[in-house]
Amino acid sequence: MSLIKLLDCTLRDGGYINDWDFGYHTIKSIIKKLVDSQVDYVEVGFLRDCEYDRNKSLYNNCAQIQPVLPQKKGNTIFTAMALHNKYSVEKLEPYDGKTIDAVRVTFHDYDIDEGLAFVKKVKEKGYKVFCNPINIMGYSDEMILNLLEKVNQIQPYAFSVVDTFGSMMKSDLLRIYSLVEHNLDKSIVIGLHLHENLALSYSLAQEFISMKASERKSVIDASMLGMGRTPGNLCMELIMDYMNKTQGAVYDVNPVLDGIDDHIIQLKQIEPWGYSTPYALSAKFNLHRNYAEYLIGKGRLRAKQINQILAGIEEHKKTAYDEKYIEELYCKFQNHEVDDARLIAALQEELRGKQVLILAPGASILKQMDKIESFIREEKPVVIAANFIPVDYQADYIFCSNAMRYDALKEKKQDSTVLVTSNLMDVCEERDMLNYADLSFDEKGVCDNCVIMLMKLLMKLKVERICVAGFDGYQKDGDNYVTSYMASQHTKGMEENIRNRAYVEKIRKQIEVVFLTESLYNG
Repeated sequence: MSLIKLLDCTLRDGGYINDWDFGYHTIKSIIKKLVDSQVDYVEVGFLRDCEYDRNKSLYNNCAQIQPVLPQKKGNTIFTAMALHNKYSVEKLEPYDGKTIDAVRVTFHDYDIDEGLAFVKKVKEKGYKVFCNPINIMGYSDEMILNLLEKVNQIQPYAFSVVDTFGSMMKSDLLRIYSLVEHNLDKSIVIGLHLHENLALSYSLAQEFISMKASERKSVIDASMLGMGRTPGNLCMELIMDYMNKTQGAVYDVNPVLDGIDDHIIQLKQIEPWGYSTPYALSAKFNLHRNYAEYLIGKGRLRAKQINQILAGIEEHKKTAYDEKYIEELYCKFQNHEVDDARLIAALQEELRGKQVLILAPGASILKQMDKIESFIREEKPVVIAANFIPVDYQADYIFCSNAMRYDALKEKKQDSTVLVTSNLMDVCEERDMLNYADLSFDEKGVCDNCVIMLMKLLMKLKVERICVAGFDGYQKDGDNYVTSYMASQHTKGMEENIRNRAYVEKIRKQIEVVFLTESLYNG
């Protein structure tokens, strides 16, 4: 019999996708299918100080877990995870063998002693305890050895190698496993938890199996279809099949495949997980994933620009996410100072006394084309397109503040004059630029929505009235843009709707703004 076991973490790690709201019957079904597959461990969710909801895989105590467990559990061991600073261990009942058998405890490199004290308390209650230190790739060899010395004194059931930021390569695994194998008490199980940032989780799992000492018990984490916060985890169905082929295991993959079809596929529509370039870049620098998420959320950066910003994160800032810090780096990156006085003066003279129409790329410019064309014929406005080249309208100017949009339009500028902001200095060929900072910053912070920035520019040019078409707002369902590639670049949704609406209201206190087409911002 293989000393390597598998632990499924779908209901815990996968819960980051749907806020752990799987539904009561789905939770029971997933657990039942995993038991039928003869998986060794099933992590049923988080132990957390929370308001209990039977539809979520979050629990205050074991009594809340018991209803979702099958009567016949075979040889499967049930476990739950607890973040030591997010769960009051006093709520955990003494072990009675009727619900979970093990608790997995996580802690950071800056609160090791607090984490291990929590581990001791859980162990004293009779449970098997896993020590899961977060981001072991951030530990020096000396730090790992010091941690292992403390762990040996407590004697938990297992110690896990957790590649939190998905930055582990084969050489890293070999180095860390060697340290753990030779310095961890031989009675303690070694666990492995991998992430898919570099698309290496399946390969690294195989490497772990091949390098593992023959007498050491071990546990490999995986989830159904790799479900977990982007980019996800090791796929349970793959590692089961590999274990059957190479280790003499007898897992039944079919119930897992049924569970994927019945439950997991539809959940992937909420927030698709899988390999993603920005998350690979965060792994490259061994960074907290939220740094990449912040920059992705801007929806205005190319991958190479995200790479450049992430490369500048200081060592002491990598592990604990600091939103203010990454915003400062983002603003610094975007803000190339230029002297735009001559361009501002020329534009002010050009627009003096003229009507101005901002043409944004919302789907309404196609749906309400007759209204817009009538306005253009009658008012003869100066038409300024925001971050795109309109196919059905002739724009006098194209205002661009987004590197991805600039790449799409630079070969198709036609007869329009292109106005770019200085954050595009490194990627554009225009000689005259507008100061990015003057148009994106104010006392509220950063708002680099192209239409809002363009409105600010027109106020600076002393335009008396702004007409807008195509500034529709973002809706979850339906066509938001005139072309599909623009939709793929946007990630903010409702959050940006709220921000843009507030800015429009503020601008309207200073200048008349007329919406020609329907808009969520026209309050």
